[in-house]
Amino acid sequence: MTSDVPQFSNTDLTPDAPQEQASFEETEGLKPLTLPETQGEKEPASDSSDKDLSAIDESPKSVELEKTIKELNQEIEGLKQQKQGLIAEIEVLEASKAQKLSEKTQTVEQTLEKMVLEGLKELQQKKQTLELSVEQLERRRDRIREEMKTTFAGLSQDLAIRVQGFKDYLVGSLQDLAAAAEQLDLPTQQSWEESAEPITPASVSGSTVQFAPQEFAEQTRNIQQILEQYRRNPDYYGPPWQLRRTFEPIHAERVQKWFFSQGGRGTIKSMGSRLQNILVASAVISVLNELHGDRTRFLILANTPERLGEWRRGLQDCLGISRGDFGPEKGVVLFESPDALVQKAERLVEDEFLPLVIIDEAEEQISLSLLQFPLWLAFAPDPQQMSSYLY
Repeated sequence: MTSDVPQFSNTDLTPDAPQEQASFEETEGLKPLTLPETQGEKEPASDSSDKDLSAIDESPKSVELEKTIKELNQEIEGLKQQKQGLIAEIEVLEASKAQKLSEKTQTVEQTLEKMVLEGLKELQQKKQTLELSVEQLERRRDRIREEMKTTFAGLSQDLAIRVQGFKDYLVGSLQDLAAAAEQLDLPTQQSWEESAEPITPASVSGSTVQFAPQEFAEQTRNIQQILEQYRRNPDYYGPPWQLRRTFEPIHAERVQKWFFSQGGRGTIKSMGSRLQNILVASAVISVLNELHGDRTRFLILANTPERLGEWRRGLQDCLGISRGDFGPEKGVVLFESPDALVQKAERLVEDEFLPLVIIDEAEEQISLSLLQFPLWLAFAPDPQQMSSYLY
């Protein structure tokens, strides 16, 4: 049978060793410790192997930790760099944002400034227009007040006095005429037949009309008397085709210039409004109708129906005429096209009528064919005065 005790090759564990150990214990006075050989010999070997294994295990772990720490440090450095980059980008974005906001603010301010300037210009133009309208309305109000004072308060009594005086004069004249007729020796019918002579009618000139004072002094005096009557003694309830509105010196000056200086053919500086121009044209129409009667025809040229409607209403108001006086075969004819007006005027001249062509201020271009007729009147805009024609 084999022994269970292991065999060791270590030379330190020889049989002589217990003797040396016993002598040492004896010399020191200690009691010897008896341990099993198997256990006492096995434990030192196991402790040394455990220590070696733990040392072997701990060395790769420390290497891995060091690597992990290095990687984490590298990541931290990368994150710090990213952070710095993001901060720099944020600063750049904030700077660009501020710059864009400033540019937009400047653009908005410039736009608002332009809008304010344009609004101010429009308001100034409207202000000038309103001031002109207010001034015209104030003048019209003053004229109406004067007309009311002179028409309703003072003229009634004056008219009654004149009528009574004319009545007395007429009665006395009739009485004198009757007394004189009783004393006359009236001739018989035979003497009338013997003394009768043919009367030659006065020759009526054609469509050519002249108003120069040197050649037509009598006609010039008649025109001056009519205009003076319109200016000094306006008749607001006179017969049709007679001027019924207040005629001021500025209107008379333009009409006289057209008659005497331009010979009935030319332009007149505009009064600044269509109603004032209609008043001047109405005075010309009234004078021509007074001089030539039914031979006259008045052709109005304006390029829109609204302006023609204003001319129609203005002439009705100034001359006391009605809608029946407007039409192709009537006294006043309205035209939007110069070609149609020229055709109508040529037919009137052939029929020995006297056409007067009146051209509105809003006509930018005048056809040369309109200038062939004996009478034409055009209103020229004043460049220094704001006109209320365009609307």
